[in-house]
Amino acid sequence: MFNYEELFQTYKTPFYLYDFDKIKQAFLNYKEAFKGRKSLICYALKANSNLSILSLLVHLESGADCVSIGEIHRALKAGIKPYRIVFSGVGKSGFEIEQALKLNILFLNVESFMELKTIETIAQSLGIKARISIRINPNIDAKTHPYISTGLKENKFGVGEKEALEMFLWAKKSAFLEPVSVHFHIGSQLLDLEPIIEASQKVAKIAKSLIALGIDLRFFDVGGGIGVSYENEETIKLYDYAQGILNALQGLDLTIICEPGRSIVAESGELITQVLYEKKAQNKRFVIVDAGMNDFLRPSLYHAKHAIRVITPSKGREISPCDVVGPVCESSDTFLKDANLPELEPGDKIAIEKVGAYGSSMASQYNSRPKLLELALEDHKIRVIRKREALEDLWRLEEEGLKGV
Repeated sequence: MFNYEELFQTYKTPFYLYDFDKIKQAFLNYKEAFKGRKSLICYALKANSNLSILSLLVHLESGADCVSIGEIHRALKAGIKPYRIVFSGVGKSGFEIEQALKLNILFLNVESFMELKTIETIAQSLGIKARISIRINPNIDAKTHPYISTGLKENKFGVGEKEALEMFLWAKKSAFLEPVSVHFHIGSQLLDLEPIIEASQKVAKIAKSLIALGIDLRFFDVGGGIGVSYENEETIKLYDYAQGILNALQGLDLTIICEPGRSIVAESGELITQVLYEKKAQNKRFVIVDAGMNDFLRPSLYHAKHAIRVITPSKGREISPCDVVGPVCESSDTFLKDANLPELEPGDKIAIEKVGAYGSSMASQYNSRPKLLELALEDHKIRVIRKREALEDLWRLEEEGLKGV
């Protein structure tokens, strides 16, 4: 059992704590699932882009799925090789495209005809041939939260089958484009295997047609991985996920690219926070803690539910429903409603669980609150992997504008 008391003697709350051994095992599980086929596991940086996490994955031969030039540079800084980096995203700027091409990454996932022509123009100006993949929107319901559903025709991501074919043919004829992959990603936090298999079969059929037309595909990019259990949901077995994709690719000699993020880091992370006050209003019990929605946005943004565990010994204290809330001036600054917790006192510590994904990576300085300390637990030792911001960091980039005021 981990000794939190020693931790609290050294570090003030709130802070993130990640179990690196869990991250390592989660990544290796993907490698094992796809080991029977040429494959590349590209960790999705948007889930958590801390450099120490990326460095851990580098040693496991991870690639990187990036959605900004900033994420590409983070991946490179951590030691991920350019030929293991793919650049996704519906709104790449001309600057980002130019930089990615100069860095000679594996390929760019293209999301529109206009973007394809922009890449072609930039590649021509650089005198190079741009490796590209085209993201196909298979119009399949992923059965996930609407904010993270990406594979329906009403979503902004990818292109339909007809337009994808036109784009591939355009790229084939171009002297400055090299189409090397097909790509799809129908959504995040997937708990149903059927839509994934359906999308794989649909896009595999398209890939076979493209190869028949003389397009030299080398990769089959299946997007993100499986979901995680936040509320005791039944999750997809990784073996079934991999086998479903592999079966869909029968007859295709392509390297599989998988881009998991959430399922690599989510279960590794805890947000450790301290009780400031308890209060009752209109017979409603509130537990007010020192972490806020700026530190962990998922409950406010997605109405996501994360289990809360009391760390402080609470034997003999009466248990009753309460809302666990933060100090930010928003009614949505709530971590969990109607949580059955014992009576808590100022200074008691609680852990918000499974926050390794889309926690620190979505944090902000809203209400002028510095971003949190991040700690790693590895080989039974604790180390700092991101320092807590100082108050001065909140306005450091604004001070120059005060000159002459």
